[in-house]
Order: sequence, then C-alpha cells, then structure tokens
Amino acid sequence: MNSVIKISFKSLVLITCLCLQVIISKGQQAPVGKTDITKWQYGKKGAVSLTYDDGSINQFNYALPIMERLKLPATFFVITGGIPGSKYHGKFIGRPVKTIIKESATIPTNDKNFLERCSAGGYLGYKGTITYVTKAASLYDNVKKQEEAFKVMDELYEKVRKGDFQPGYQPCDEVLQENGLTWDDLRNYGARGYEIASHSITHASMPGLDSVNIQYELEKSKEEVRDKMGGKYTFSSEVPYGYENERVMKIAYKIYPALRNRMPEPWLKEIDRASKQTPGTTDKDYIQWQRGATTKTPLSLMQSWVDTAVAKNNTWLVLVFHGVDNLGYEALSHTLLDEYFQYIKNQQEYLWIATFGDVTKYMREREHAEVKSDQKDSKITVSLFNPLDKTMYDLPLTLKTYVSPDWKKVWIWQGKRMQRADAAMDNKGTYVLYQAYPNGIALTLSGKEN
Repeated sequence: MNSVIKISFKSLVLITCLCLQVIISKGQQAPVGKTDITKWQYGKKGAVSLTYDDGSINQFNYALPIMERLKLPATFFVITGGIPGSKYHGKFIGRPVKTIIKESATIPTNDKNFLERCSAGGYLGYKGTITYVTKAASLYDNVKKQEEAFKVMDELYEKVRKGDFQPGYQPCDEVLQENGLTWDDLRNYGARGYEIASHSITHASMPGLDSVNIQYELEKSKEEVRDKMGGKYTFSSEVPYGYENERVMKIAYKIYPALRNRMPEPWLKEIDRASKQTPGTTDKDYIQWQRGATTKTPLSLMQSWVDTAVAKNNTWLVLVFHGVDNLGYEALSHTLLDEYFQYIKNQQEYLWIATFGDVTKYMREREHAEVKSDQKDSKITVSLFNPLDKTMYDLPLTLKTYVSPDWKKVWIWQGKRMQRADAAMDNKGTYVLYQAYPNGIALTLSGKEN
C-alpha cells in the first residue's frame, strides 16, 4: 500500500530555509590555520581603564584598597614636584621676575608678553598668585577670551606691585592634597601592578606657559618618574586639567608616547569628558570614550557607561577620578566607588579591565602587527611581526586560530614558553584563543602535547 506524505507549504519553506542555512554555514567555515588578532586582550568585547588624577593621598588610602580587594588595575597620574625627595620642583625659566614686574607698570599685557608673564606668575615671590595664573591660562585657551586673560594678568601684576600678597610661595591645592604620599609608596604600588604616571611637576596650567616652561614641567617630571620608578612608568602622561591645547599637545607628544588628553591615531575615535556624545557608528577600529564622574553623577548613569562598553565591540571606556572622601576635586565617597567597582568587576567576563598604558599598547601593537599562519604535518605555525620598539611595546596579543575539529585541547609553544588552551566553537568552526608576544619568535600549535 502506497502512503502519501503531505507537507504544508509553511513546513516546506521552513525546511528549505534550514537547508540553506546549513549550506551557507558550511560555506563560511574558516580554514584550519586561519589566525586573527582579537580586538581586545583575551577576546573580550570591550575595555575599561580606571584612571586617577593628581595623586591625592585619599586615592591611595581609600580607593586603592577597594581595587586591591577586587583585583582591579588602575593608572595614577601623580604630581611629582610635591612628593618628598623629588629632585625637580616648580620654577620659572626666563628673565628675572623683578624685570617683568617692573615692565608691567608701563606695558599692558598683550599677545606678545602674555605667555612670559603667565609663566612667571606663580614664581613672583608671593603667595596666592597661582590662582590668577590658572584662571588666565583657562581663558587664554579660548581664542575668544584671550583679552580677558590679559586683564587677569594685569590685575595680578598690579596687586604684586602694590604689595597685596604675602611673601613666599604657595603651590596649588592639588599639590597640597598629595601630602603623605612618598616615592616608596609609589614603588610599592607599581610592584603590585598599578601604573604610576606623570601629571607634571606642579599641576601647571600649560596653555598659559611658554614653550621652555612647558618642556621643563613635562620633561623633568618624566625624568623624576624614571629615576624614582623606572623607565616602564614613563609611557603615559596626562597634561593637567585635561587640556587639548594644540601648542601644548605638540610639545607633549614629543616627550610621552601616550597622552590621556589626546591620542591622534587614524584608527581611533575620541570622545572626551566634556562631550555629551556616546559611542555610535564609526569607520574607525576603536572608540576611546572618556567619562568623569562628579558628585552630581548618579550611580545608575555611571553603570550605564559600563553597560554601553559591554554592548559594543569597539569601545574603550576611560574613567577619570579625582578626589576621594572629601579631599580633592569632585570627591566621591569610597562607599560609592566600592559599589561601582564591584559593578565593573561583575562585567569582567566581557570587559578587559586594564591600565591606560596597557590598553594603549595593545591597540597600537594590534594595528601595526602582521600575522601569518601555515599548516603542515598536523601542526600549525604562526608568525607574528610587529615593527614597534620591543622594549616599549612588550604586551602579549591575543590570537584566535582555527584548528581541526578533532583538537579538543591545544598546546602552543613560542620559544621556551608553552601554554595549553581548550578549543571552542563559533559559527566558523573550532578555534583556540592564546597569548602571543610580538617578539618575532614563531608559534607552533598542536593537538598533542608532544
């Protein structure tokens, strides 16, 4: 007896679609040996860096222990001149200040003498003058307000001539808030994996400084960090107040490999702290999204920044903190930080949490690297080439190599280094994630230990 199988049109369409999916899926299978460098370390979906400005003692007394408990790295941009034992301190490089003060009585401040007067302003021999320097530099950074900056300088020098200030020298508040911090402390923190970086000698307002005084603030702070901490800590820097002044940046770029202020990479889109923009579509490989929580920022908003980094696959969230527990600019309580850092920690499956310097190094290494692979005799050979300075760019890159479906565990050798990884699967086939140093030494992958 012949039986007739009836198939509805809807079922026929469903079967056809499934068959097509199988065919398409097979057509997209990656060949064994195909190797890519993952966008983020360990194949994560995004990156987060916790950064602190100014070196306030409460950052180390109250915020650092929280990060220690949660095993979260961070970057501290410290003001070097105020730390006991430092060789380099704030000073004015230029003509005698008495000459500049005398000239101010007859020659108003203008675009030809402003930078000299502002550079000298904190070192005229009187307390309280740095407040005027900071204000004038901020105004001068805005082309439309430079005339106002000149008036602030005229007011400062008039008060100096009248004797309205007490004799002496008084640093800015940010330097005073470091009281209690030592180089021994910083070396200890560095040994525990935290990045210690420069924030200038005196927290100077650099748009108001002339070139020689900008160079002194940045070069000598870098030299101080190198002498006290070692060369590895001279990679990153932050010019105080987050300025992106073109003249200042041009000088700073020549001194530090990485500036949190600005990173003019062709493959990076930057969104600074002042911007209301959020990461959207871009033709660039990466987005650096800086956010700075203040005392008025709701925790829910801070958490949403983390959620956005998780949802995207190209976003580096750079969090900027200053004061902690009533000490420093926009001081946040350590209890708030504790809750926030725990929230970040809970997303560690998806986010690479790393120092500012390490994320910068990884992106640059990846953008400049070339990777090639070859399969032969049941082994895969991978070569990783990177033209960058190996003494500076020594962070391992995460490679993703497709292997035979029979390989459940994979052994990877790079010189004397050996690592074992479990194979995983995606819609393109069986693959393995592993770390590779960009040192020119080829890697060998095998499904067997020997």
